[in-house]
Amino acid sequence: MTLCQTLTMDFDIEMKQTRLLLERVELSSFKPHEKSMALDYLATHVAELPSWFKYGLESTSFHLPEDFKMDIVTTKEDLLNLFDKSVETGREWIAKATDEDMAQDWTFTYGEHFKMVQPRTEFIRGIVNHLIHHRAQLGVYLRLQNVPIPGMYGPSADDVWK
Repeated sequence: MTLCQTLTMDFDIEMKQTRLLLERVELSSFKPHEKSMALDYLATHVAELPSWFKYGLESTSFHLPEDFKMDIVTTKEDLLNLFDKSVETGREWIAKATDEDMAQDWTFTYGEHFKMVQPRTEFIRGIVNHLIHHRAQLGVYLRLQNVPIPGMYGPSADDVWK
């Protein structure tokens, strides 16, 4: 089994679980702390993260300008549509990548002040980890609003154990 085939399996599992959580989001500007992201921003970020595989695989570098502003979705329908499209894009790019592609270095720059060079495998796995991290944050936001949380890797406290 190739590295990309393994990644595709991981990707499919994590995207299925992520969609279950996004389906429970009611968008608002709720923040659990003044330093936290707003719920609508965080949910939008989680929804668009799967498409980042494209940025890591279509070229050997990506530059994010300091003035970048993400468009925040305003409806659950738009959130789920964004996520579904992002998943389709991400999966497409992983599926066509080769192990040789994954062995190349990849460079990320942010504005004029930050530069990171790493193997593509590290970046690609980092996207999955980044998504899981923010998905967990989103779960906390929902829990604080008394929204039942679906199990990610088994039943949650809200699932009925049979």
